[in-house]
This record gives sequence, structure tokens and C-alpha cells, in this order.
Amino acid sequence: MQNFSHPQLLRRQQVELMTGLKRSSIYGRMNPQCKQYDPSFPKPVSLSVAGKGSVAWIASEVDAWIAGRIAASRLCSHGSN
Repeated sequence: MQNFSHPQLLRRQQVELMTGLKRSSIYGRMNPQCKQYDPSFPKPVSLSVAGKGSVAWIASEVDAWIAGRIAASRLCSHGSN
């Protein structure tokens, strides 16, 4: 029997809780035209057949982004001493 990984999908409100960001900040980080743009922020996956409508984020990608922000924060704080 094969062992398949089942990625956990998060809806926007769950991403808000995990990251501390609100809706506008989440979408701003995904928009290259926005001053909040962050190319490392996880891209959502479409949950609808037509590719428009409901989206979700992969939990492991959100976790990795958070870990990256923590690491960058620690690196900056150590560099200022």
C-alpha cells in the first residue's frame, strides 16, 4: 500500500489567524503592483473547477513562510547588536 501525503488546506480566515495578517494584507503580499508585495508569500490554490472563486493555502507553505519571517527577524535583530 502506498503512503500518500495529504496536504492540509487553509481558508483565508485560518491564514489570517496563523499569520496575524488581515485580508487586505494577505492579498497585498500576492499583488506585484502593491507596496506590500512579497514574492515569498504562498500562492493560494483554486478550489473551484473554473479556477475562479474559492481558494485555499497549503498549510505547510504558510508554515514555511512564517518560519522564514521569524528567521529574517532574528537575523535582523542579531545584526543590530
